[in-house]
Amino acid sequence: MIRLLLYFFLVLCIVTSFFPILWMTVSAFKPEGEILSYPPQWIPLHPTWSNFSYVLSKFNFARWTFNSVVSAVVAMIIVIFIDSLAAFAFARMRFRSNKVLYSIIISMLMVPIQVTIVPLYLMFANVNLLNTLIALILPTTGNVTGVFILTSFFKSVPQDLLDAAIVDGAGSFKIWWSIMLPLARPSISAVAIITFMSNWTSFLWPLVSVSSDASRTLPVGIAQFFGGQSGVSGSAPQYGPAMAAALMATIPAVAIFLFLQRYFVKGIMMTGIKG
Repeated sequence: MIRLLLYFFLVLCIVTSFFPILWMTVSAFKPEGEILSYPPQWIPLHPTWSNFSYVLSKFNFARWTFNSVVSAVVAMIIVIFIDSLAAFAFARMRFRSNKVLYSIIISMLMVPIQVTIVPLYLMFANVNLLNTLIALILPTTGNVTGVFILTSFFKSVPQDLLDAAIVDGAGSFKIWWSIMLPLARPSISAVAIITFMSNWTSFLWPLVSVSSDASRTLPVGIAQFFGGQSGVSGSAPQYGPAMAAALMATIPAVAIFLFLQRYFVKGIMMTGIKG
């Protein structure tokens, strides 16, 4: 009986999770008048591609996509590089205040981004970097979650393996590059997915740091459809184009996740077991 209730709860969670995605997909192919019709229709009576063509022809969607891809991919590469170096130092090097410094960095997981918005804005305004890709990328490269995941994995690597490399004349950098990084491929994939998804869906900081349409990312650009800003998307919310834009914005993130899914699950499991 308990197992049956558990299955029912899991199915309910799955349906609840997929309901908004399914509604978004169906609405993207509906004319504007059918989206808010009552009773709601799951199957479009007059399916159309006009919402997609409207988004691609009337808005700077390609530029928003380019900005999102560049900021997410570059931030992901920088995070993997910095976090793996930091994790290697915390896991395998002995220096003064190692544990204290690691505890301070991990405690930053509890600091919400809203607390850092104003200092970040003032700092980038003082160096005239607002409305640039640097402003979108740089604040996201301090990913504490990646340090935690990779440190947990690096601690699990047998010391004998590292001792053998040291006997062969390998230095710290070569051990990190030739031994640690290949072994940590599942954990690195998990960090890559987490970082990419976080940057791809980031809204608050891109909204604050960027004001020109050419520098916007997809989440901020798509929000204009609902905001009804005069001169940008008209005077009223446009649900059809918004759903079409959101559906197109979802595809790259889903593709990245499916491509790295196997490593992501394995990396999270290894971190949970050995951390």
